[in-house]
Amino acid sequence: MKYLLDTHTLLWAIFEPEKLIESTRQVIIDSKNEVFVSVISFWEISLKFAIGKLELVNALPEELPEIVENMGFDILQITANEVASSHNLPKLGHKDPFDRMIIWQAIQNKMKLISKDREFKQYKQFGLNIM
Repeated sequence: MKYLLDTHTLLWAIFEPEKLIESTRQVIIDSKNEVFVSVISFWEISLKFAIGKLELVNALPEELPEIVENMGFDILQITANEVASSHNLPKLGHKDPFDRMIIWQAIQNKMKLISKDREFKQYKQFGLNIM
């Protein structure tokens, strides 16, 4: 199965794996699963780091793609079609553009999104598969 990590899930996997629930740990370590990180997460992390809303321990944002690859995760690029069609994601309670794009990528690529964000569940009716 294909999984997409939300940004906070990625950060926990790298810096605070003890925060991950057991089912997420199992997904990540199971070699049968394909685990992806969106380039959107790297953009979100870099932006929040730059404005002081996020601290990283012993790493800089530009080091994260290599760390992600070393962990065995795949990097999910964003396509022009995904960006151009993202307006089709209904505007429910969630307004964060990074989250909305990650949700849209998960729907478009038929991936199960791993996130603790409860607001994401609103998008199940529009095709989001969430864990």
